[in-house]
Order: sequence, then structure tokens, then C-alpha cells
Amino acid sequence: MRLVQVFVPSDDHDAVRETLTEMEVEFIFSDADSHRDGSLANVPVPAGAVDAVLERLYDAGLDEDTYTVVTEVDRATVPNVEEVTDRYVEGPKGKRGASHAEIRERADDLTPERATYLAFAIASAIVAVGGLLLDSAIVIVGAMVIAPFAGSTLSASAGAVISDREMVVDSATSQVTGLVVAYLGAIAMSVFLQRSGFVPATLDVGNVGQVGAFVTPNLLTLIIAVAAGFAGALALATDLPVSLAGVAVAAAIVPAAAVAGIGTVWGEPLVVAGAVVLLLMNIVFINLTAYLTLIALGYRSSVVRSVRENATISLRSGAYALIVLLFLVVVAVTAFGTYQHLVFEQQVNDEVQTVLEDPEYSSLDLAGVETEYNDASVFSDEVSVTVTVGRSSGLDHEGLARELRSEIDSNTDRSVRVDVRFVDYQRAAAVGDGDAGRSAWWPVDEWLSVSARTSVAQPMPQAVALPTDLVEERADPA
Repeated sequence: MRLVQVFVPSDDHDAVRETLTEMEVEFIFSDADSHRDGSLANVPVPAGAVDAVLERLYDAGLDEDTYTVVTEVDRATVPNVEEVTDRYVEGPKGKRGASHAEIRERADDLTPERATYLAFAIASAIVAVGGLLLDSAIVIVGAMVIAPFAGSTLSASAGAVISDREMVVDSATSQVTGLVVAYLGAIAMSVFLQRSGFVPATLDVGNVGQVGAFVTPNLLTLIIAVAAGFAGALALATDLPVSLAGVAVAAAIVPAAAVAGIGTVWGEPLVVAGAVVLLLMNIVFINLTAYLTLIALGYRSSVVRSVRENATISLRSGAYALIVLLFLVVVAVTAFGTYQHLVFEQQVNDEVQTVLEDPEYSSLDLAGVETEYNDASVFSDEVSVTVTVGRSSGLDHEGLARELRSEIDSNTDRSVRVDVRFVDYQRAAAVGDGDAGRSAWWPVDEWLSVSARTSVAQPMPQAVALPTDLVEERADPA
């Protein structure tokens, strides 16, 4: 509830009383101080009805510059609060959810002032670059915490739902500006680290564990973006803390933008392409999921009807239409880039599994499959695939990389370079019944840093010793 206190001059007293009576809201007039000719109207209303009440009073002749105070009320007994809510509060009817005014206020509170917003965008990108090159997940989480993108990202969906075109335009502008600044900040940090010698210029950044986690779009990252958009919209529409959902939104944005900057400085176009597609995929699905979630909560009954009724020819409408058109273009390009890579990744996983099912490789255990971003030959005709397997025998399996390359080539119509990593281990079978004779074991993940781009993984067998050898076999494109 909110308590609206507004000074009413004597000349406007009757008009204001009549307006409030027509609106069927409760009100009480109290005497103002002796220096003013008028009274103070006290009107308790639901939070989402404040703007509606004030607009009606202004239309009745009350000066918009008159003394007005709106305070939050912890407890109030108002007989017809339910009727007033249904009549004047814009939002989901009969469902739990915040009013349009509350959603707008929460989204605005999430977005800092422009200079602060840009400063935090640069800072989060710099921290993310450091965490990625240090291969430190904790530092990357720190970058997500200080990232300011939650408000700018969720505001677009909120503005589209509550028909606030200005909010949509501001959100789109803030998103583009923030991402460009973050990308430039990541480039500046990467150049400093490379030129200063703190990070070797010859470093293969694509093989750094945390960097590799954000260079390819996959099904798991898509699910993360969808979940972040859902959580953000749910927090906006309810009493949940939006700041918590903001971390999830930042998790889908900041690392990918930082990886794009790293790939640019190290001259890795495939790393840049994969990170940009991942970034666009996350932004698109966060916005789209948040919008659909708010609609599912009952905030708009008919999108098409609202657009038709409010459509007018003006400069603002043209800007709004242009933003929508650009968003649809980004959606189409992102959808194509994501789809073609996901299909390629699935085909690679299937072919690797097919080859390893051959009895010749029965002693091998698949630990991971990493696929470089498939850019549809825009930057390179070659795609790199790395397969990690564990083995307990001394067999060389010299033909495995070539067989995998041949199988993937023939079924994906792409020229691929296949790297096979062998992790050797020793095994001691359990002695006797029960677990008393079972020795301690070391998982392969402790032996080898495997990129988060793992699409297929199986548990490794138990072992009693650290790996005795790690070799890599490569099959270049035929």
C-alpha cells in the first residue's frame, strides 16, 4: 500500500473531492497550516494505483506542482482495496505479480547512472579477462557480481510488456553501449597482459580451460540463458530480490564478451566468432525468455492487438520499429549460427562414439570431446576436434585419430583436424568382498584440465596411481 498526501487549495477542494468519490477510493481531508489556504488530502491506495489517482486529480484541475508526498505503508485497513486494485492497477489480474509501475521502478533501480554503468561494465570485463587467463572460476564469478547488465537487459522485456517504448529504446541503447565498452575494456586488458609479458604472446588461448568454456554455443549454455531470463522476469514480477537473478544474467554475458576481446588480441578469429555467437545467443534468449515469462504471468493479453491500437506514425515509433527489426535480424543470425554448430557438435559426438564402440578400442574410456566453433567456413575451412580418452594398456592405437577424422569428415561435410589425447593410468582390482580392499582412486579430471566444452563424458575407471604418461596423437585434415 501507498499513502498519497497532496495539498489541495481551497479553489480545487470540491473538484478533488468529487474526483476521488467517483474513483471510489478512500480519502480524508485534514487542515493544512495557517499559512496556506487549503487542506491536505490523505489517500491510501495500492502501489500500482498511485499514478492513476494522481493523473485523475491533475485532470480535475489540480496543479501538478502542488505539494505531494507518497510514502510506503506497512499496514492499512481500507474497505475496498480489492476493488480499487482490480480497477486501477495495471498488471496480472487474479494472479500474484507486481503492477506496471512497480516493474518499471524495479527495472530502473537495477540500472545505475550512465557513467557508473559504463565504469562497472569496463571493470567487470577487466576482472573477467584476468580470471579467464588465470583459469580461475572464482575470479570470473567476481566479475559477474560487479557486472551492471541485469537492469539494461531485463528493462527491454519489461518495457515491451508494459508498453513503455522509451524503456525499450533506453534498454537497447544501454545494452549495445555496455557490451561495446566491455569488449573494448577486455581488449585493453588483454593488450596490456600480452605486451607486458605477464601472459605469453604465443599462448594458445583456445586451450585455456576457462576460455574454452565460452568459445562455443551449446545446449547447456542455451539452458543457462533461458533460466537466467526466467529468473530475472520472475524476480521483477514478485518480491524476490532481483539482484540475485542479475548474477545469473551476468554469467551469460560477461565471460563471453571478455573471451571475444581476448580472441581479438591473440588473433584467433574462430575464438572471437564463437564467443560473439554465444554472447548474442545469451542476450537474445534472456530477453525473449523474460518477455514470454511476463506474458505467461498475465501482464498482456494480446500483443498483436496492443501494437495495432497503439501504432502511430512518428519519429519515436520509427525508432521503436527499427530496434525491433534489428533485434529480429540478430535473432535470425544468432539462431542460424547456434543451430549449425549444435548440429555439427552432435554429429561429432555420435561419430566419436561410433568409432570407440569398435572392439579394437574396447580398452579406451572416453573422457571428453571438444569441438572448435563451426563457423560454416567464414573464417576457416578447418574445424578442430579434440578427443580425450583414458587407457590402462600399453597399446599405441596409432590409427585412432585418422579413423576419427575419416568418420567425422564423411558425415559432417567439413574438413576437421582431430587431436586425440591419451591419459594412461594403472588399475588394481578390488580384493575380496566389500570395499575393505578397494584402493583410493584418482579421477582423470585431476590429471588433465579438460575444457568445459565437453559434450560427451563417461566416468573414468578407478586407479591407484597418478598417470604414468600423457601423449597426444594428431590427424590433420586429409
